[in-house]
Amino acid sequence: MINQRFWPDSYRNFRSVFWLLPAALLLLALPAEAAPAAAAAAAATTTAWWVWPLALFVVCFFLGMIAVPAGVGGGVLFVPIVGSFFPFHLDFVRGAGLLVAMASALAAGPSLLKNGMANLRLAMPLALAASISSIAGAKLGLALPANIVQISLGLTVLGIAALMISAKKSEFPHVAQPDRLSQTLGIQGVFRDVISGKDIPWHIHRTPMGLVLFLIIGFLGGLFGVGAGWANVPGLNLLMGVPLKVAAGTSSMILSMASSSATWYYLDNGAILPIIAVPSVVGMMIGARIGAHLLTVLKASVIRNMVIAILLFAGIRTLLKGLGWWI
Repeated sequence: MINQRFWPDSYRNFRSVFWLLPAALLLLALPAEAAPAAAAAAAATTTAWWVWPLALFVVCFFLGMIAVPAGVGGGVLFVPIVGSFFPFHLDFVRGAGLLVAMASALAAGPSLLKNGMANLRLAMPLALAASISSIAGAKLGLALPANIVQISLGLTVLGIAALMISAKKSEFPHVAQPDRLSQTLGIQGVFRDVISGKDIPWHIHRTPMGLVLFLIIGFLGGLFGVGAGWANVPGLNLLMGVPLKVAAGTSSMILSMASSSATWYYLDNGAILPIIAVPSVVGMMIGARIGAHLLTVLKASVIRNMVIAILLFAGIRTLLKGLGWWI
């Protein structure tokens, strides 16, 4: 049974169109008792039902193209943008945001692994830590009022933008000696930099600190439904000494595993609507496949500057909407 507190009256009109999306029925079943109210709401609306799913698809397609090269995941861009400019309740947006982050990462995963831009030995222990804490974040996020979450999300997104602006990322960090834990786990590798044409060997340090950091990152990702890719890349690159492109690629792998844990909690509580999730996930997956190829040929700084600009705009918009100063 769907938890009815996640069906705000102003958004019941979207349930009337579930039968038009067969793929959506694989995710959730429409409650039978909601049909009369949904039909009445649909008749009253002045916007065609297909406008919002189509807009979601287009927006998520472009977000996927820039999210993977930047290593931030789709959720950190999806939640503040869709939550601010689309007429959906924030709980639904956060639930879809986790699916979007997971989908973009899964779509890009094969290409990233094939190109040596992602490393499973590096991703697995960090993803385990993030997965555990993301469930706790999801529970807290669904228990808080929407406006409180929106204000907190706006402040967090602006903090993310400030972090990305101030962080002095290194393309190839110098790690003098790998720590004992990383050696035990065999976390090391070699990737080919297409721009320089060189094979770059790498290893990491400060692995225990990295595990603690990813516990915090996972909690925030579950709380806001943003996947927390924004923090994965600085943590991998600045703290653990992973080359920037490998950090961006491995960040996507971590997202695909960590986001799935919190997603199940949102799904179990009825906070995922197919009409929001399906077009968003499809658009993000297609865009992410293109973004995975862009990662090999574009400078990370170009994509990073685009993401910073989007985050600043979306963060200000989300904060003002949460405060009730911008509807």
